[in-house]
Amino acid sequence: MKKVEKSLETWREELSDEEFQICRLGGTERAFTGKYHATKTPGVYHCVCCDAPLFDSEAKYNSGCGWPSYFQPVQETAVTYSNDFSHGMYRVEIKCACCDAHLGHMFPDGPDPTGKRYCVNSAALKLKPRS
Repeated sequence: MKKVEKSLETWREELSDEEFQICRLGGTERAFTGKYHATKTPGVYHCVCCDAPLFDSEAKYNSGCGWPSYFQPVQETAVTYSNDFSHGMYRVEIKCACCDAHLGHMFPDGPDPTGKRYCVNSAALKLKPRS
């Protein structure tokens, strides 16, 4: 996978204000407001910044947290993980492995078969429906 690198100025020009705030500055959308939190359309969710495939709808489930939730990425190498100690708590941040876009966080309270919950901002995703 070829790494996508652009300046913050270029990302700001290419993304909406919300996408830039979330993907490039590590922000988040309010719970239950994202366009994909309740979507059941079959397809693959891609990174809104670089179009890399990230999550398949077959791994999506309703966690009740208000953000799209998945029990695994399309490939383990699709995302990277880092410790996040912001806001007085410990979480595992997930980013797009291709362009380092902030996606959300991974928690160890998901369903089988992985026991993981990838809690992702809708603004970081672009759904490509299956035909």
